Amino acid sequence: MTSYKQRTLDFLNIEWANYVERFNRWPAEYGLERVIEQGYPRFRDMLAHILAWWEEAMPIILAIAENREYERKKYDFDVFNAAAIEKYKDWEEKEFFAHFEKTRQKAAGDLGSMNEAAWENRRVRVWVNGVFISHAREHLVALSRFLLLDTLQNEWSVYIEKFNQLEDQAGFLKKQGFDSLHDLLAHVIGWWQDGERNVSGILKDPSFKWEEHEADAFNTEVVKKYKNTSEADLRDLFENSRLSLIKLGSELPETAFTNKEIENWLAADVIEHLDQHAMDG
Repeated sequence: MTSYKQRTLDFLNIEWANYVERFNRWPAEYGLERVIEQGYPRFRDMLAHILAWWEEAMPIILAIAENREYERKKYDFDVFNAAAIEKYKDWEEKEFFAHFEKTRQKAAGDLGSMNEAAWENRRVRVWVNGVFISHAREHLVALSRFLLLDTLQNEWSVYIEKFNQLEDQAGFLKKQGFDSLHDLLAHVIGWWQDGERNVSGILKDPSFKWEEHEADAFNTEVVKKYKNTSEADLRDLFENSRLSLIKLGSELPETAFTNKEIENWLAADVIEHLDQHAMDG
């Protein structure tokens, strides 16, 4: 696992550096559909929201790192996001995208130069995770190999460990709709295996048709399937399934990420699924 600092810089220099280019690979109509699903009428409006949070976060992160005072705010997120869109709505297209890129580069430079001790500061990590790491998952409109592998290697790899650290494990499971971590992991494994089967099928045969599942019935089936599997064996299966997805993601041709069906399966099973069962917040 890479250091938190390097991981953050990789998000800025790989994930966010190629974000606009990846989105532009989609046919215009489909790309717009993805943006509208995010709640924005235009791709630029979503970028304005992302950009505004970068601009808000960086002075705070640097102030914390340098032990300086900064203004503490209570955010009304709807108001903040609306103001971000309003701020940039009249900018010329070229000027706006140049500013987005310049801000990304400056953030990467400033974070790269930040003192090493600051990376252990909890408030720094909260801001960094919110605006640079989890924000990329939240505004996923074109999955990258980087985000796929990062999520498997740095998020799902510590999922069980994070559960073990929860103070209210029963409350978390109840909210998730499962009786035990065993059942939740069985559910995740079932969808991972199904997704990998479908992605592999599409790669081998573009006309491959997967079996449609009714989600509740599928979930019930996989939980039942692993009901008598020991805790140790199930955790081994979870880990082996995760490693298998890493291997798949590492070996996929780049064209797979512009295949709507493959991209949808991977995004849903790995990225969106993590946030559906998130333990943070």
